[in-house]
Amino acid sequence: MNVSLNPELEQFIHNQVESGKYTSTDAVIIAGIKLLEELERIYQGRFEESKREIRLGIEELDRGERLDGREVIEQLRRENQAKRQASA
Repeated sequence: MNVSLNPELEQFIHNQVESGKYTSTDAVIIAGIKLLEELERIYQGRFEESKREIRLGIEELDRGERLDGREVIEQLRRENQAKRQASA
């Protein structure tokens, strides 16, 4: 595989090798790819969890299990006020 990098990335890789953190340019690039793989796994896991939460929410709505937004806001305000008073 042939990869072209801009001068800034080339300099970054060179600096990493020169600092002794990595033994070669290949090692720097491999570390970057492994980090990208890990970020993708994390993103995919969060995405799947979000889809599950949305499905659960839709199922709850279909069963008529819903909350009025104004009531939720008021409840949160009351809880917040109670916490502030308790810590005062």
